[in-house]
Amino acid sequence: MKKIAVRPLALLAAAAALAGLAAAAPAAKAKAFSLLSPDKTIQVKVATGNTLTYEVLYKGKPLVARSAVSMTLAGGTVLGRAGTVKSDKIRSVDNIIKPFVRQKAAEIRDRYNELRLEFAGGYAFIVRAYEDGVAYRFATSMAKPITVAAEQAEFTFTGNHMVFWPEEDSFQTHQERIFKPTLLGAIDAKKFASCPALVAVEGGPKVAVTEADLESYAGLYLARSPEFPMKLVGVFPAYPAKEEARNDRNIVVTARQPYLAKTAGTRSFPWRVLMIAGRDGDLIESTLVYRLAKSAGSDFAWVKPGKVAWDWWNDWNISGVDFRAGVNTETYKHYIDFAAENGIEYVILDEGWYMLGDLLTVKPGMDIPAIVAHGKARNVGIILWVVWKTLDTQLDQAMDQFSRWGVQGLKVDFMQRDDQPVVDFYYKVAAEAAKRRMLVDFHGAYKPTGLYRTFPNVLTSEGVMGLEHSKWSRDITPEHNVTLPFTRMLAGPMDFTPGAMINGGTKNFQIHYGKPMSQGTRCHQLAMYVVYESPLQMLADSPTNYRREPSCLAFLSKVPTVWDETRVLDAKVADYVVVARRSGRVWYIGAMTDGTERTLTLDLSFLGPGRYSATIFQDGVNADRDGNDFREVTKGLLESPSMTIRMAPGGGWAARIIPVMPE
Repeated sequence: MKKIAVRPLALLAAAAALAGLAAAAPAAKAKAFSLLSPDKTIQVKVATGNTLTYEVLYKGKPLVARSAVSMTLAGGTVLGRAGTVKSDKIRSVDNIIKPFVRQKAAEIRDRYNELRLEFAGGYAFIVRAYEDGVAYRFATSMAKPITVAAEQAEFTFTGNHMVFWPEEDSFQTHQERIFKPTLLGAIDAKKFASCPALVAVEGGPKVAVTEADLESYAGLYLARSPEFPMKLVGVFPAYPAKEEARNDRNIVVTARQPYLAKTAGTRSFPWRVLMIAGRDGDLIESTLVYRLAKSAGSDFAWVKPGKVAWDWWNDWNISGVDFRAGVNTETYKHYIDFAAENGIEYVILDEGWYMLGDLLTVKPGMDIPAIVAHGKARNVGIILWVVWKTLDTQLDQAMDQFSRWGVQGLKVDFMQRDDQPVVDFYYKVAAEAAKRRMLVDFHGAYKPTGLYRTFPNVLTSEGVMGLEHSKWSRDITPEHNVTLPFTRMLAGPMDFTPGAMINGGTKNFQIHYGKPMSQGTRCHQLAMYVVYESPLQMLADSPTNYRREPSCLAFLSKVPTVWDETRVLDAKVADYVVVARRSGRVWYIGAMTDGTERTLTLDLSFLGPGRYSATIFQDGVNADRDGNDFREVTKGLLESPSMTIRMAPGGGWAARIIPVMPE
């Protein structure tokens, strides 16, 4: 696909022009404000005057130096420039959130201090200091609709730190990127990156830059300032002026308007977020993006998370049956039977079930009502894959048809953009699906920004370079896999689609589109079901391959997709990760390593006193040569404070730990 290049330098030049406007504005009286996190670890300093700025200190040391923020409206009004503060107010919040969908925990503590500055001219600047980060946003209270021409967002770091940088080629993107470690000063100033970008502060914490509560606005990207190499600046896709439909899914923007969004005059804008973690594992435990999003406006108790038997990755490779496998009714009844036999809640019908361009015309050989009825009889829900533009065009008719069929969810694909109209599309689909009690999985998507809290029926999103890339590339390496929990996963659930039962290890991986395999070991794949967060979690391989591996299938059949508690036992960005999660009284532990063999000692004191039985999957002696080699071990634990585990290169380790009731 030919991509339309969008040069962030043009947007940076616009920011420089805004600075010129500020210089010409009348001088404003400068004021200074300070805000501490509840534990006093993080301090935010805000200064007003001709320029609105913020800076962040961590444990008393500068973390983010003075950084300017502003928002320019059509007509030249610049929020945050030469502003007059009418009032300032600090409030403290300490609440417990009980999510409809327990992605990380059954209860989430929402504790922060907030500074709200009200300015003359009908706008406010809001800053929050959490124990795990900082966020700021603008809010407006204007009677008439407004047009946002530009936004200035700066993140000025205090040194030439390492950053895990998901570089993009254009704003037409699936946001499926490798998080490349590079120095801030070495970033190509002509390029930009999607979020989150993770900065490893030398001698200090990790800081992830992202956004939350993106609604009816343009998504945030990051570029390096050409004037100051340690400064990251926000760049945004402007509103489309012209689009070209290349086919049913690739709707390419060929010209853009000189503004970001036309929107209501009274509203809050997206949060600009700095997630801050003194310990690498704290990043994974953080729920900051979720807490910053709008809460659900109605009852979503009907939402049912679960696992999905998926067809597309395994290329419908079913053997030992008396029908021709493919996109047909018999094949999907077989997937449903497999799911029912193993307690798997859903089956996806991916690309091929309808005539592309028309969701109302089912392909010959596919009987959707019969497939849905077979699933209903076996307590397996059906999720339909759709192309976003076709759905947008036929929304009411298609959604009503899906509802009459009894479909339980949609996998919406190929948006590839996050300018304002496409962001609006996400909300529209989430709302229409919720009306009909349908789940949503967004593919070809931008990173999550909290929509999964506002609409809990949105269970997961792609926006990640996942296992599918192993069908055509060598990019899905063990190192990439252990980088994702500290980068993309910080934004929210990710549909990585794990579960390969053909494992090439780090030496014997081969690219095969029709019969795909994974890099890393079998246990590396099993551990993903504990480490990776997705309330709608795929089983990417075929029923045939899973049935050949009954012990692995038994583990995957039981592992939950939502959790009551999450603890990171040990972790180092891009090297290894060990996560423990609890569902009821049962604990699961997943460990993954990069291409380096590792031996780790795990502190199991969190289990508490008592007797436990652990079913353990560990790399086999020859897993470095044959990634399929693993051992299943069952052992008793009696108040054991620690356990030593070994992982092969590209390896993993997974366990299910059950309390044993006394006789």
